[in-house]
Amino acid sequence: MGFLFVSENSSLESHTTAGLLALVTFIYQRKQLALQLSSAQIPSYLAAKKQLGKGAGGAKKCTRYLFLDKVPLVASMLCSRRSFPTCRSWNSGLRRLRSVPVLVSSSRSAWSRTSALRSPLGTQYSLRCYTGDATTYYDAKVEDIRNIGIIAHVDAGKTTTTERMLFHSGLTKHLGNVDSGDTVTDFLPMERDRGITIQSAAITFQWPRPAECAPGVSPKTVNLIDTPGHQDFRFEVDRCMPVLDGAVCIIDSVKGVEAHTERVWASAQQFAIPRILYVNKLDRDGASFQRSVSEIASRLNSWPLVLQIPWWEKDTFVGVIDVVDRVGYRWKSSGAKATFDQEKLNAVLGESNPALSAQLDEAYQALLNALCELDEAFLDQDLDNMTPEIIKTTIRKLISAGDGRMVPVFAGSSLRNIGVDPLLDAVVDYLPSANERPPLEVSIDGVKSTLEQAIKNQSSGKNKRLVGISALASVFKVANDFNKHDAAKSMLSFVRVYHGKLPATGEVWNATRGVAEHAMSMVQISANKTHQIPHLSTAQIGALKGLKEAKTGDTLIVATHAGHKWTENPLSRLQVRPAEIPHPVAFITMAPHSRSGIKSVESALERLSREDPSLRFSYNDKEEIFILSGMGRLHIEVSLDRLKTVYGLEANIFGIEVEYKECILQATVPQRHLFDGVVNSKSGKAACTATLEPKPEAGEEEERYAVRIDEDNAVRITFVENPDGSGWPEGFDLEKTRHELLNGAAAALRTGPRLRRPVHGCVANVAYNPATDFFGTGTPSSHNVKAAYNAVKACLKDAHAKSLVGILEPVMRVDITCPESAADAIQHDISGARGGTVLEVTDRSAEGPSAAAGTVADDVIQGTGEGRIPLESVYVPRDPYESVQSLRDQKKGLVRMLEMKAVVPFKEMLDYDSKLRSMTAGRHSLAMSLDTFQRVTGAREKAIG
Repeated sequence: MGFLFVSENSSLESHTTAGLLALVTFIYQRKQLALQLSSAQIPSYLAAKKQLGKGAGGAKKCTRYLFLDKVPLVASMLCSRRSFPTCRSWNSGLRRLRSVPVLVSSSRSAWSRTSALRSPLGTQYSLRCYTGDATTYYDAKVEDIRNIGIIAHVDAGKTTTTERMLFHSGLTKHLGNVDSGDTVTDFLPMERDRGITIQSAAITFQWPRPAECAPGVSPKTVNLIDTPGHQDFRFEVDRCMPVLDGAVCIIDSVKGVEAHTERVWASAQQFAIPRILYVNKLDRDGASFQRSVSEIASRLNSWPLVLQIPWWEKDTFVGVIDVVDRVGYRWKSSGAKATFDQEKLNAVLGESNPALSAQLDEAYQALLNALCELDEAFLDQDLDNMTPEIIKTTIRKLISAGDGRMVPVFAGSSLRNIGVDPLLDAVVDYLPSANERPPLEVSIDGVKSTLEQAIKNQSSGKNKRLVGISALASVFKVANDFNKHDAAKSMLSFVRVYHGKLPATGEVWNATRGVAEHAMSMVQISANKTHQIPHLSTAQIGALKGLKEAKTGDTLIVATHAGHKWTENPLSRLQVRPAEIPHPVAFITMAPHSRSGIKSVESALERLSREDPSLRFSYNDKEEIFILSGMGRLHIEVSLDRLKTVYGLEANIFGIEVEYKECILQATVPQRHLFDGVVNSKSGKAACTATLEPKPEAGEEEERYAVRIDEDNAVRITFVENPDGSGWPEGFDLEKTRHELLNGAAAALRTGPRLRRPVHGCVANVAYNPATDFFGTGTPSSHNVKAAYNAVKACLKDAHAKSLVGILEPVMRVDITCPESAADAIQHDISGARGGTVLEVTDRSAEGPSAAAGTVADDVIQGTGEGRIPLESVYVPRDPYESVQSLRDQKKGLVRMLEMKAVVPFKEMLDYDSKLRSMTAGRHSLAMSLDTFQRVTGAREKAIG
């Protein structure tokens, strides 16, 4: 007897009633086959048998259905035992089913011995091995898609919240736990060992569950990206921002708005991402919803729209109450949820907690008042007969612009499953789809416009036939393929589609690199699992395989017809705005074990820096060492671990050091260089003249510099025309020469003369006189590059000889939260031994303003972002300690905590966390971000070099 297993998520239509009808008929005729179904398919199977009529009795005698939901490797179609030898089963539960031969095996070689049968209906079925635990939603409608990110300070509960979302959506059958190291999105070994998120992870699910949707209502497809919270991995957050249509910002209700919360909030503000805010961990001692809401206004400068209030029973957090729907949700310790409609909620609160009932009325009235002032159309509504749908639509419209002037606030405790379901409802109800967002901003040669306008501008005259974009996408991440045995050689390019339908295979134009690439296949990402799909529709997120050149921030375009010559199309230079790559602040050096190992180390570093552009490396050929720069100690430690475990790095590693930079103190004298030599077996001559000068502050004559290399430096190329007006020499290519000179000058600024560290804040002026510097069309391209490189290097050498090269060190903006008892000692240490400056000290334990239903400030309404929100006008729900007799201090574990903001040289902060641990007995938090690069002088400069 053979067997049939129909996967619930099979791409074939055999799981439908009609498909099963044909299969059951086939089974009935063969009589030696058994049927195996997942539990979700039993109703369809029974319906199919019913359609067979009384003749199904014969089929019933020879068929069996088994529940195999948890089989990770499944047979998707049909097999005859006579041509397929019985395989050893790995599942002990299936071994006990002796009446049915068990052919499920973990052996991949066994799966290759597939056979095929042709049914009486002419359909051929074969036995295949595949992953059957995920469903793809690559073709969902734009209005049904929510592209969201989870952002927060480290340990606020991002991954725990994500894990609960996946579980409640039905995507996972097991609740993972960060402490246990079995979460879905934290799958790297180092993530599970350290209990923190290191890299962003994407996963797709649907909400509400399809079975729970009302008739005629489709579930929404949620593409969720879980991001790191540690400061060293902030680029992982930044590079995901451009592809999001919404974000859930999580706050730890015990700690309130923390330093990195402010930073990720600012990043979302930069890319105009609509946000909702979730106050987590309300079940913890010391939790304060009141203080958290107050700090949303005071520290994030966003008007909090309280859409949920915590449901307290005395001092115990048991659930949440929806202010808009006036519905209560209460959770038992077992995790079971009880829903209280308005009538039942009023009865329960009126009897047991009238103060909470009054607070609900206050919150509702405050919400209406705020919406009346924020939206003129809402002011025209009948407030006495207001419906939840009108309120939700108004809030959705207000936050869709992403200006952050107001934010809906929700409550919960993800670890106890409290508030997760309502939070998912909020994602669907309040965060916008892609077609509700402002038009996509693109640029061509630095000129900004919308995508529609850019196409329209190029669709006239002789360019009309050249224009044709069938798909536009942006690469927001490049990572190794998790499912490949040799992951180091197989890369995935994560993409967001902004326009059209991106095919899985074929040619794509990389507008950023100016090259055509060929995609080999396309997958949808589920954390560390991938599922092949045929295409991605507008607003969807997935990954392409086979792209060799693509990097984070690149723009990909697909032409409307094959063979399109992109080099002739102005749209070939179209760019979607990428995230900016931050400056590194620390580095390590590594020496290959042998000369033969230099290439392998360089290859590993190239692949790693392609994955993570915030990592930069260079090679010192004199000392034969590589220098790897990153965002901090943890960032570099994690990168080293990946170099060893994924890329097989073999090198001696030296300690972490500070990433210094060099600068030009004043303009240099001109240096002309004539390069006459052989490069790549080609001889020739080329020349140019260079000078260097300090780069002016932002806004000061910045338009003079034609090419801005990065945030550090700029290059200006000047061509000297003949005085007699005779024009350029015959065969002279101005644009080609400009490009070559630019590359040479930029390369020269990557290492300075004092420490061999990058030059910062410099403008290289390169002058080229064709009359004296052009030596004919036979001059190889590399010679112009060499001429510019050597001319700039000569300027640097001359400046160093004249003591005109300074050293810059990274200065960090430091946020320290500590007990009051340790604050004086820490402040003295920072100001004294560490050479830093304390900017301010504030009391984090102070309570926020009392409940008030005031008016929204004018600067918030206008969205200027310049003024501060008047806290006395903000509605803040009271904590239960305000109205319930309790042992307040004991319950809250109240310790007066102070927050200290300072600027300190990074060198002094390398190991400061361990110093703080001894000063505070571990009761502290430390967050750092780069503030600026500052010149080092005096004794410290001499000590550095």
